[in-house]
Amino acid sequence: MTKADIVNEISQNTGIEKVTVQKAVEAIMETMKDSLTSGRNVYLRGFGSFIVKRRAEKIARNISKNTTIIVPAHFIPSFKPAKEFVAQVKQQVK
Repeated sequence: MTKADIVNEISQNTGIEKVTVQKAVEAIMETMKDSLTSGRNVYLRGFGSFIVKRRAEKIARNISKNTTIIVPAHFIPSFKPAKEFVAQVKQQVK
């Protein structure tokens, strides 16, 4: 499902114009990105949590050149689904 599909679904279900729904969806996504880039997690009850995880510094290998490189510590976004959401998916998807 793409962002356009989501906008279409919401527009059909609510009767709100697609342009208005698209602005709202874009605003939600932008707010979530801003929150995560500033280190604040986003919690959506019943859906899940968008969190920022810290990856520790590690040593990796470039196997084509047979050298080692140091990957510095960094942060990545992550999603942890809510328990009830996971249960719904397990029941529906087979």
